Amino acid sequence: MSSNIVETVIGAVVLAFAAIFLVFAYRTADISTGSGGFTLSASFDNVDGLSVGSDVRMSGIKIGAVTAQELDPKTYRAVLKISLDETVELPEDSSAKITSSSLLGNNYLQLTPGGSDDMLANGGTISYTQGAVNIQDLIAQAVFSSGGGSKSSGSGSSSDSK
Repeated sequence: MSSNIVETVIGAVVLAFAAIFLVFAYRTADISTGSGGFTLSASFDNVDGLSVGSDVRMSGIKIGAVTAQELDPKTYRAVLKISLDETVELPEDSSAKITSSSLLGNNYLQLTPGGSDDMLANGGTISYTQGAVNIQDLIAQAVFSSGGGSKSSGSGSSSDSK
């Protein structure tokens, strides 16, 4: 009978630590549901590596998150919906670029403010966009472009001076 009580107490302690860990993880993860602020959209040719929940940053500071991705059936471009903090005012001629935090890091949406006096309103569209750059395609292009040159008959040859 006493072993059942000990097992029950140990189980309760384990559950309590699990609950404490979950609360700690939720608070430190900075999870936002997209509530508050305002929503904008942007159209891209390529959104590789970007997913719902990815950061939206300006000057390296997180100011929002990607809330939805969809394919425009007419233009076949990827359309992102983003939610920004209500304190951020974004000029109409601002640009959006998909970039990564490091060579192996996650992609995020980088916003660069423009110089217009008119600000984007809730539901507005960012017109100037640049899609994701595929690192593997860049490496393949560099490898294959460097090996295809023809030999040049330069005057600096040292083989004929013996």
